[in-house]
Amino acid sequence: MRVLLHYDMDHAEPGLDISGCSEQDDARFHALLPDTEVIWHVLRPLTGDDMDRAPKLKLIQKLGTGVNTIDLDAAAERGIAVANMPGRNAQAVAETSLLLMLAALRKLVAFDARTRRGEGWPAGRSLVGGELRGRTVGLLGGGEIAGLLRGMLEAIGARVLYTSRRPRPDDPAWRELDDLLRASDVLSVHIPLTGETHHLLNAERLALLPPGAVVVNTARGAVIDESALVAALAAGHLGGAGLDVFEREPVDPANPLLALENVVVMPHVAWLTGETWDRYFEVAAENCRRLASGRDLLHRVV
Repeated sequence: MRVLLHYDMDHAEPGLDISGCSEQDDARFHALLPDTEVIWHVLRPLTGDDMDRAPKLKLIQKLGTGVNTIDLDAAAERGIAVANMPGRNAQAVAETSLLLMLAALRKLVAFDARTRRGEGWPAGRSLVGGELRGRTVGLLGGGEIAGLLRGMLEAIGARVLYTSRRPRPDDPAWRELDDLLRASDVLSVHIPLTGETHHLLNAERLALLPPGAVVVNTARGAVIDESALVAALAAGHLGGAGLDVFEREPVDPANPLLALENVVVMPHVAWLTGETWDRYFEVAAENCRRLASGRDLLHRVV
């Protein structure tokens, strides 16, 4: 079975002919598509035109959870199965969310720049950081990542609240969205991008956060209205942000968020650990075996 691993790395599995391809190398990608039976997909969007170049394609296997970068309607129209692997990156993403909270609270970007310039002590009052212990952290989402992160935060001494699509009134930590925002010194986003969640955190909702609050996003960039986020940060209403995702990716170097000293950024790599890759490949290889033998796929989406 011919597999196209759409990422710049090599991997071998018994019984599979796997070709790696950088997400930035469209020429190689297009050259490999005609013989490809399975695509192991990471982030570069997959369109109907891509699928038309792959007449043998039977399965698009998302390496991760979010399938917003795959044209699901086009896949369904062409009889191409789509599967994902929920939870396999949860530990890495939860740890990265914690990392970004701490980095924003402790002014990591400013201190890193000062240290590289040879400007050690003293640090001005604007660089006095904060601790998670004693703060209220609101989690936008109630899935596996949020659950893991909740345990980490409570171990540190933070108070944790959350909201979810399904109300959980019996849980004293659950809040309606607007109530969660009003209570959150730190807000961390852990929901998928859908038509309903696009720009869910707009200017009006960001204004509900307490002055000096920190916003962290390791989910999908467009859940937050970036222009509203820039305005809230520049005006001083928000104290900082930690962002692994952006509305448009790869992020444009001219994006105004990158010019703000109180913003910590990463290039959509919260999931990127060796352990995550091991879990990804385990599921991806199993689904190839299931496809070959005609068995039901794990976590089929389409």
